[in-house]
Amino acid sequence: MSIVQKSDSQNYWKKWVEDRDKYAGDALIRIYLPLVNFQVSRISQNLPSNVSRDELKSFGMMGLYDALEKFDPNRDLKFETYASIRIRGSIMDGLRKEDWLPRTTRDKAKKIEHAIESLEQKLQRKATAEEIAVQTGFSSTEVVGVINDVFFSNLLSVDEQIKEDGDGQVNFIQTLKDTYTLTPEEEILKEEQIEHLSKTITTDLNEKEQTVISLFYVEELTFTEIGVILNLSTSRVSQIHAKSIFKLRELLNKSM
Repeated sequence: MSIVQKSDSQNYWKKWVEDRDKYAGDALIRIYLPLVNFQVSRISQNLPSNVSRDELKSFGMMGLYDALEKFDPNRDLKFETYASIRIRGSIMDGLRKEDWLPRTTRDKAKKIEHAIESLEQKLQRKATAEEIAVQTGFSSTEVVGVINDVFFSNLLSVDEQIKEDGDGQVNFIQTLKDTYTLTPEEEILKEEQIEHLSKTITTDLNEKEQTVISLFYVEELTFTEIGVILNLSTSRVSQIHAKSIFKLRELLNKSM
């Protein structure tokens, strides 16, 4: 396979747009393949180990093909921006359709949920991972891991927005406009949500939990990199992250 230079992309785009030249299309796919790899890397960081990166890549490639077919070079939008939206949407849509959460994890999640309800009624406060572990017979690490996996599964469900049109229901990703511009109402709501989340983080998370959240989501460091900075193991950082997300989810749900 010959190396494709990005500097030649204009020629490839011309041939692709005018003639749908398959060789030009193949060259463009190879040029923009790093967009797929980037999204796969970002999304896979918080997924269970049983989710195949190759499968995520196949979902991403479908998004890249779709972007190449539908992109209009005459619009004031970079292909990289448009393709990134399509690639990420395709991966997330693929994850929603796949039953990637193992049955054993779902069974454990139900047992943990029942334990949490029982403990909180008994203790009149939030149950710790250690207390849940004693109640369920799982290890505290296992409890935190299951909660983290289920939380991500819930995020996928929330992300799956559908609406009615003339042809019935369609996925939200299919309705995306080629712009990041928010309406005034959306901008206000976003600011309120960010402010609420920020206050919750600073008032209800301890210093170490705040640091992990900041380094992971703001500085975009990996768990391993965070572990080096805090002198903690990668698994310990993962536990702190999962526990923080669990606490935030519970607090935000109660305030809504």
